[in-house]
Amino acid sequence: MRLPSLPRPRSLAGQLFAMQAVLIAVVVAGYALFTYVSDRRQAEDAAARQATAVARSIADSPAVRDAIRTPDPTALLEPYALKVTRDANVDFVTIMNPAGIRWTHPDRRQIGRRFLGTTAPARQGRTFTETYTGTLGPSVRAVTPVTDGGRIVGLVSAGITVDRISERLQDQVTALLGVAGGALLLGAVGTYVVNARLRRHTHNMNATELSRMHDYHQAALHAVREGLLMLDGRYRVALINDGGRELLGVGEDVVGRSVAGLGLPAPLTGALLSSHPRVDEVHLTASRVLVVNTSPVSGGEHRGTVVTLRDVTELQSLMGELDTERGFTQALRSQAHEAANRLHTVVSLIELGRAQEAVEFATAELELAQALTDQVVAAVSEPVLAALLLGKTSQANERGVELVVSSDSRLDDGLLPDELPARDLVTILGNLIDNAVDAARGSARARVTVTAYASAAELVLRVTDTGPGVDPGHADLVFQRGFSTKPAGPGGRGLGLALVRQAVTRHEGTLTVTGASPEGGAVFEVRLPLRPAPALAEGGAA
Repeated sequence: MRLPSLPRPRSLAGQLFAMQAVLIAVVVAGYALFTYVSDRRQAEDAAARQATAVARSIADSPAVRDAIRTPDPTALLEPYALKVTRDANVDFVTIMNPAGIRWTHPDRRQIGRRFLGTTAPARQGRTFTETYTGTLGPSVRAVTPVTDGGRIVGLVSAGITVDRISERLQDQVTALLGVAGGALLLGAVGTYVVNARLRRHTHNMNATELSRMHDYHQAALHAVREGLLMLDGRYRVALINDGGRELLGVGEDVVGRSVAGLGLPAPLTGALLSSHPRVDEVHLTASRVLVVNTSPVSGGEHRGTVVTLRDVTELQSLMGELDTERGFTQALRSQAHEAANRLHTVVSLIELGRAQEAVEFATAELELAQALTDQVVAAVSEPVLAALLLGKTSQANERGVELVVSSDSRLDDGLLPDELPARDLVTILGNLIDNAVDAARGSARARVTVTAYASAAELVLRVTDTGPGVDPGHADLVFQRGFSTKPAGPGGRGLGLALVRQAVTRHEGTLTVTGASPEGGAVFEVRLPLRPAPALAEGGAA
């Protein structure tokens, strides 16, 4: 049995439309009611003014005073009153004696009877108006005295019935209702158009769904470890999550600021300002290696950009160590191959009965290998750097480049502080040597010279080569990500020296390059400050 589905709550746009329609209807109805009441009051006031004017004009007429003096005032005043009633557009004109006995009336049967209404103020000489129910029904009437020689000789009352006033208001009310209906219709159409647009923007979701989507959005935004950055059409930060702030090294007040004003490296800023998508581009900040992806948000025009950031600093460092290990492996494989060749040579000499020559050959090879090891270890006894130099020496020899450690080198084991990890030293020295070997290949007497020594205040690493040198105009460009004077391979070039500068900057050191060394090539020199370990306080724990 299929259960009946509950009706879906009205969308936010629908709720707003209903609320606005009711609000407009209430406002229009209230305005119409207020206008009706106001117009009715104004109509009654106008009727009172009209009745007063008619009554005063009759009371001031000399013909009326002359007729009152006659023995039969009705004979003269009744036709006159009926004519004024028609001409002045009032419902009745009643002329009476000071006691209120009618001389005239639209209904001749009422002549001679007492006037129904208030007459006391008029008998005292004042003109007044009132709404009173007389023989013709409720009416707005004015009563004024007729004076002759300073004494009151009669009273005049002119009036307009309330029904007549209501008829006059009917046309105004009809027009008012038409205007109110038009305003309501126009407001409803405008509200529908606005809310139709709102429905498109809210995807016809109701308030509960929008609130739930906002909660999901906030939870997802802060849960994502990768950096997420959203830029508006003017390349200002519209949204950034916690991961993005951490990876870019920006503060909490970054929202609303232009990307160009965040102080990011120029290549990274250029990637964020680009209108074209970027896919898995590697960029360096002061302390991180980031993979950047950008995707423009378009809808007929550029509306913004979505940027994702992934931190591959540790991965890049591990890849560097992996490359070093691979180099060691290749060097060992090459040395094993050469050792096998030499062993075969020794065996062959023995088989030929030339044992003395076999001993001399084997001794010479052993002394050569031991001399290289002794030279490196004697100069640099720090184990990680010594292993790196031995491996790079074998790699350089395979590529036809001689790598030597200068006699000025002196780096004892245990001298380097814990704040200067071996991983960063491998990154710095390994990339400098690789760059120097690439530069020296093909040159006459291809050679790379490494100098490493430490003083009380700093560690100095210097690498020179016999290559073509560095153009002085490129002295700063060589350290930027992507710059290289060599053709790019499948993985691109220009990352090694950029990683060197990043590591040096992280340890507050200096990195310089000289265009030409005494051997004809470039000189790269790194100086890293050494912070001595804090001394134990006197009397403290040992």
